[in-house]
Order: sequence, then structure tokens, then C-alpha cells
Amino acid sequence: MRERARDKGRLEDIIEYSTNVTNLIEGYSLEALIADKRTYYSVMKNIEVVGEAAYMLTKAFKKLHPEIPWKVVQGMRHVLVHDYANVVSATLYDTAVNDMLPLRQQAERYLAETDWDEWASLPDEFDDANKEDIVRAARSMKADGMPVERIAKYTGLTAEEIEGL
Repeated sequence: MRERARDKGRLEDIIEYSTNVTNLIEGYSLEALIADKRTYYSVMKNIEVVGEAAYMLTKAFKKLHPEIPWKVVQGMRHVLVHDYANVVSATLYDTAVNDMLPLRQQAERYLAETDWDEWASLPDEFDDANKEDIVRAARSMKADGMPVERIAKYTGLTAEEIEGL
């Protein structure tokens, strides 16, 4: 189940496990990583966990934060879990060296910038809502005193649409 209240913990997992990858890979060349099976599989498992945590974030959170290519992160996880016999070592290494640090930094920003109590208070069913449901939710948020810019951020409605409710 992908509840909003769990998004914070999933971001914390992304930070922890991407940090593990960065620490594990430090000082390794591709050849050295391939030769060191213990480190190779540790890197693989930690990247897998990062992908799983990304996969388990709510659709609403990922939609609200498109700066991260979520489908790519999740896709790497799917390869590591389901197509493990065909993992390309150079791709694994490239992901570890070039992608983990920026992903961690972005996750840290999300963690710091999000009002987690407010985020968790929004109804989960809003995540897959149609336009009518979104408008109904926006009306409710507006009635509760939420600022228009926050409502716009969460719903995708324009300020003009919200003000007209």
C-alpha cells in the first residue's frame, strides 16, 4: 500500500541506501568492482533497495516531483530483481558513480521542503482522482484554509481555478 504517510520513510531509505552505494563504490574502477564480488553484490542490492523505495512512493509524490526520472529508477530495480542474470556491469557501475549522489541530494531536498503533516493529511484517494475529484478536494482544502499556491501544487489546478471555487 502506498500511503502518503510512508513517503517520508521511503525518502529516508533512498538517502540511506544511495549513501551506502556512494561509500561502497568510492575508489573502485569498473574492473575492480567486477573483481570484488562482495562489493559488487552489495552495490547491486543497495541500488535495488533505492529502486524499491522509489517504486513504493505514492504516485502523487512522484507526480509532484518530476525532477527525478522515477520510471528509470524503478526500471533499474526491476532489472536487478527480475533480470539479474543480464545485469550489465558497466551500467551498474555508471549508476553507482553518477546517479546515486544527485538522487540522494534531491531526496534530501524533498525531505527538508515537504510539510509532512500536511502531506500525510491529504486523502490517499486523491492520488488517482479524476478532475471532478480534484476540484472537490481543492474546495475542501480551500475551506480548511490551505493557501492557494499549496492547493495548486498538490492538485495541478491553476490559482484562478482555485480562487473560483
